[in-house]
Amino acid sequence: MKLPIIVGVVALVVVLGTFLYVSNFTVYLGDDPTTCNNCHVMDAVYEGWFHGGHRSWTTCNDCHTPHEFIPKYLVKAQSGFNHVSAFTIGHLPEPLRAKPHTKEIIQENCLRCHAETVQNVADGQMDSERYCFECHRDVAHGQRGISILPYQDKTK
Repeated sequence: MKLPIIVGVVALVVVLGTFLYVSNFTVYLGDDPTTCNNCHVMDAVYEGWFHGGHRSWTTCNDCHTPHEFIPKYLVKAQSGFNHVSAFTIGHLPEPLRAKPHTKEIIQENCLRCHAETVQNVADGQMDSERYCFECHRDVAHGQRGISILPYQDKTK
């Protein structure tokens, strides 16, 4: 009775290990923006960031994930699962849009980095009905719709 369970567990570990190795899983644990551009649907977003004003200061994770260790990797795991599911099922939303939870994370990171600027504008009174990126949409990723060809810098 125990032998089938042991064989099943070993088989599961081998299949999971092979999948993680073949998919180069560990690269997704880091902060390299070219990793986010592994999927062709991210070409324009990556190119916009690459040529935009935030490139010198941020990576994708600086804006799109929490900065605390455990929440960061929980968000990365959930996003990764959503991305794999979307590609497997073939349901990629067009255009790509941030989910409500992601919008909150991005807003928190905007305020974290730009706290002094926010404090100096309008006596620090933020319009609580709006996200920063509603007015400043082109700042991090550049203007939408101008990308014709993908660009990926592999020289780092």
